[in-house]
Amino acid sequence: MNPEMTVTIDPEIQGGRPVLAGTRLPVQVVIGALASGMTLAEVCEEYYVTEEQVRAALAYAAQTLADETVVVAG
Repeated sequence: MNPEMTVTIDPEIQGGRPVLAGTRLPVQVVIGALASGMTLAEVCEEYYVTEEQVRAALAYAAQTLADETVVVAG
């Protein structure tokens, strides 16, 4: 699965935050819901998204962290 196909960034939607394509649901909300203890099924039911969309949000978050550059002051 390519997260770029299911996560979009548009300045007109949610102020440019990454959202699941075709929704106004920010990736941040999906990740936060899972982090708070909701199951994948609960997230799907609560936010009317598919399991594939939730996995795309996770993949997007993982890729974003992988692309992040950390600068250590020494």
